[in-house]
Amino acid sequence: MDHFPIYMKTDGARIVLSGGGDAAIAKLRLLVKTQAQLDVFATAPSVAIRDLAQSGKISLHTRDLRFTDIAGASLVYAADENDARDQDIRAMAQAQSVPVNIVDNLQDSDFITPAIVDRDPVTIAIGTEGAAPVLARAIKASLEEDLSPVLGKLAEIGKSFRSRAFALPAGRDRRDFWADYYNHAGPQAYANGGDAGVRDALDTLLIQHLNEEDAAGRIDLIGTGAGEADMLSIRARRAIDRADIVIADANVSREILELARREAEFLPATTPTADILNAVREGASIVRLKPGTGTPDTLISEALAAGVDCAILPGLPFTKQPTPQLQQGQRS
Repeated sequence: MDHFPIYMKTDGARIVLSGGGDAAIAKLRLLVKTQAQLDVFATAPSVAIRDLAQSGKISLHTRDLRFTDIAGASLVYAADENDARDQDIRAMAQAQSVPVNIVDNLQDSDFITPAIVDRDPVTIAIGTEGAAPVLARAIKASLEEDLSPVLGKLAEIGKSFRSRAFALPAGRDRRDFWADYYNHAGPQAYANGGDAGVRDALDTLLIQHLNEEDAAGRIDLIGTGAGEADMLSIRARRAIDRADIVIADANVSREILELARREAEFLPATTPTADILNAVREGASIVRLKPGTGTPDTLISEALAAGVDCAILPGLPFTKQPTPQLQQGQRS
């Protein structure tokens, strides 16, 4: 990973952009959605950029960017579409330790701007390290189609409710509440009653979850097959996603382990069974990952004997594809 994806706070930040043509306006279409102060420097700004200035979305300076203009900026964009000018701006920015992006020049840029799916306050950034911009746009189009247009509204209402959800214990209880809201109660309530319906549904949902008994712990044994995440069943992927503890053999693929939450605890397969069963009794949701089909082991036998809720989710067996045989007359 050459570029680490982060989200930078823009409220109170100042972003500087040099350029007045197509490359500049392409960046500004995204930047004007932020809370940052935008200072644009262009000797011959396009009509579109003048319109943004007229609407008050940017501050337009009809001259070249100077060294002193960069002081105090959080980011600098060089979008003059002129190699020599872009390199001058890069030198000025780096001399003041301000990250700079040169449009369409990955090698000389300190950061890149990803493709973005915008469901404010939910945003999804898609990057390909500059290797395949067309692929990033295709992924963006697919997500735009799949994600509900009211997702941002649900997140906005949910954000205002977060302090009240602290009444639930941290961890799985709180995660289950929010999963129930975003996957079921929220979308249904919005469809039937808009904002007011969602707020009422949150009140009702919180009472329901506060009155629920503590969820019992469980163990899911998952066969990871040949280690390809896309070959796992939907049920297996959901089990990994909700797991509090992940116990994996050393040869379980990184691709599979990446499906778990970052907050999950990862334990080796040598962890004593008694420790695992104690965690289950305390309500932990555990997945045991084994390559291949996931043959039940001592852990599952002892868990079942102790009355623990267990499920075995077998993976696809390893298969070796036969080498194609050449027919007479064919050439290799």
